[in-house]
Amino acid sequence: MKQKSPWAWVPSLYFAEGIPYVVVMTVSVIMYKRLGISNSDIALYTSWLYLPWVIKFAWSPLVDILKTKRWWIVIMQLLIGVGLGGVALTIPVPDFFQYTLMFFWLLAFSSATHDIAADGFYMLDLDEHQQAYFIGIRSTFYRLAMITGQGLLIILAGFIESSTGLEPVEFTVSTQHQKTEWHLPYGSGVTKTDEQQFIVTQKDITIGLNKLEKQKADSIKNWANHQNITNGFITEQEVVEDEPGWWSQHVSTPLKESLKEKFGKEDRSASFKGAVQGNIACLGLRLLKAPEADETIVLNMDRFRGAKDLSLVEGQRLTFNHNNWDKEAWVLIQADPKLEEVTKASFRGLSGNIPFAWSVTFFILAGLFVIFLIYHRFFLPRPAADKPISEGENMLMEFWETFVSFFRKENFWIGFVFILVFRLGESQLVKLASPFLLDAREAGGLGLTTGDVGLIYGTIGILFLTLGGIIGGYLASRNGLKYWIWWMTLAINLPNLTYVYLSYFTPESMWIVACSVAVEQFGYGFGFTAYMLYLIYFSEGKSKTAHYAICSGLMAFGMMIPGMISGWLQEIIGYQNFFIWVMICTIPGFLIIRFLKIDPQFGIKKSEE
Repeated sequence: MKQKSPWAWVPSLYFAEGIPYVVVMTVSVIMYKRLGISNSDIALYTSWLYLPWVIKFAWSPLVDILKTKRWWIVIMQLLIGVGLGGVALTIPVPDFFQYTLMFFWLLAFSSATHDIAADGFYMLDLDEHQQAYFIGIRSTFYRLAMITGQGLLIILAGFIESSTGLEPVEFTVSTQHQKTEWHLPYGSGVTKTDEQQFIVTQKDITIGLNKLEKQKADSIKNWANHQNITNGFITEQEVVEDEPGWWSQHVSTPLKESLKEKFGKEDRSASFKGAVQGNIACLGLRLLKAPEADETIVLNMDRFRGAKDLSLVEGQRLTFNHNNWDKEAWVLIQADPKLEEVTKASFRGLSGNIPFAWSVTFFILAGLFVIFLIYHRFFLPRPAADKPISEGENMLMEFWETFVSFFRKENFWIGFVFILVFRLGESQLVKLASPFLLDAREAGGLGLTTGDVGLIYGTIGILFLTLGGIIGGYLASRNGLKYWIWWMTLAINLPNLTYVYLSYFTPESMWIVACSVAVEQFGYGFGFTAYMLYLIYFSEGKSKTAHYAICSGLMAFGMMIPGMISGWLQEIIGYQNFFIWVMICTIPGFLIIRFLKIDPQFGIKKSEE
């Protein structure tokens, strides 16, 4: 039988792996926000949905012990389709929040199990050379799934919503160099008619780039928020301030003060942070005709085109009914205080059938997974090595032996330490890179606007990250992991020096900043290839699927703990010293690779006899 090309299934398999993850972690948050769930409930319940990916190693031996990896992939894609369909069916029901969460949990566990099986299948069907070559390809299609979920799915839901309700409300906000003073806006002044539509006070608004004192900006926001709450357009959300716990009182705060006294820099930003804010544009909108007595019209407002430096700070979701239709609802747009250039953005409010729009979107996703299911049912190879490692004689013993055998691996402790420390510097850098670019120069940052950072990371960063991963996989497949691991370790760590340079010289040129980020992201993509290939190499053996899942769990743990303390540490020592600390944290990664035992031929194409 002719062997199927990896190009026939690797891209589709890893695209299918990424879609449910981004749906659960990102799309669900946006959907619940559009459906009126409070921020506190969204944050609490959707955060727990990440748990299956954290603990997936706990049931990973079952994927090795029972059935084939191919069987698990097909069945999990079926369950993912069922979960997506379940979300679609339960969105319109009265208690949709509880029911959709139930199906999101099914999605999360099915997706995490699918990840285990897909990674195991990748290692079973491909030889070492192909694994190295396609490591960048699979990452690329996984990132494409992320982009699809965060972009195209949201656009699709918005398009359906705009086609099912009243005519969308649209207005444009522009900035100018001339100073403008904020004043209480006038109402629309339009009497009721027989036509049901929204009317806004202004279609085009211009505001100056001059700054507002914090007290003035806060008073404007409080006024608009109070008006919207009083008239029933929004509901007031209770803010609960947590009391400092035992750990904060007796450990973290004293330690922070001690470190700050010895290593901290003078906080030049104390008098600046929040002292001034960007100018604010305000407009009112209301209905021209009263809704029916039991009818509710929900208007969801968002930016749909233009600069991200103009943000919607009030009026994201407004509810109109028979009691408040003729009152003015207020919308506020605020400019980024660091914005110095003339720009503009267009905003749109949609009042369509939101449950219907999201139901259709999830039905389409469910249909997509039916296609994935059918395609992979016929086009996934059937490698001879893909078989259950237990024939049913003693599953419990086999389950336990899978975990035990992981800790019995040759050179286990060297590999264990490598997995935990190789990304020690990057785990902290990734948390503070964007805040550093956004923070004001007085606070030690570069003072870029939100739009600038979005452009740098959303386009240039993704391009060079992907390019680095693809090139890394290609080169590793030519010369092997052992040959390239030193150079890839240099690539993932040394470009972090660009942030040391940026923090000390704080260049104003966008080109310098963009090039620095491009170098860092390319190095990360290139160097991460070695890390992923070593996880595959370390997992080799009888239970490679389960062992790879354990390795990925250790990888997540190694990223989580340093990342948790990175912001706390940066506040103590400042950005300059923090990025030097990041470079110090790269040293263990350089030291540990000297002790790694790697077959020089791993990743290189074997000659055929």
